[in-house]
Amino acid sequence: MLFNDTYKTISAPSSGLFKDKGSKFIAFAYPISSDEEVKSIVQKLRTAHTKARHFCWALRISPDRSLFRIQDDGEPSGTAGRPILNAMLSADVTNLLIVVVRYFGGTLLGVPGLLNAYKSAAVDALKEASIIEKTINDIYKAEFDYLSMNDVMRLIKEEQLTILEQNFDNTCSIKLEIRKAQLNTVLGKLDKIDGIKIKYLCTI
Repeated sequence: MLFNDTYKTISAPSSGLFKDKGSKFIAFAYPISSDEEVKSIVQKLRTAHTKARHFCWALRISPDRSLFRIQDDGEPSGTAGRPILNAMLSADVTNLLIVVVRYFGGTLLGVPGLLNAYKSAAVDALKEASIIEKTINDIYKAEFDYLSMNDVMRLIKEEQLTILEQNFDNTCSIKLEIRKAQLNTVLGKLDKIDGIKIKYLCTI
């Protein structure tokens, strides 16, 4: 079985709109990498839309799609954040925040109306977005003697690795981005280079 090291997200922010009985639901989708970004994004929307009544959102994070959060912001429980999340699940996208800003039109929509409105607005934002496929990559730091530099650079070229940082002195260091599916092969080859030290930093 092949390890699936890809996931889908959006390349840039997008927006969508749904209207029902005078209420306007404006959806804003943002690519994000951590839930710490949510607070400032929602605050900016609150500042820009001072007359809106609700700012409901859902986020999905991590390439394995395992982390999510939802916020109904005063709407009946389960009628806003959950349908926004369901729109993401249907599109199979992650590392994403969708905020739906609601302007109340004076007529109550009821639970079925709210479920439909929040999901429809989120779906519209995703329809307007450019959905891209990304790979799950690990970041490693390699330290080695100057004499080993040719071997390291040859390996980087062969495996088409991305160099994030490099420092060439008597002791050289290089920060590499390695796709998950390549990891065992690349680390195995690096280990064969004399005097190299390899340290895992993070996964992106």
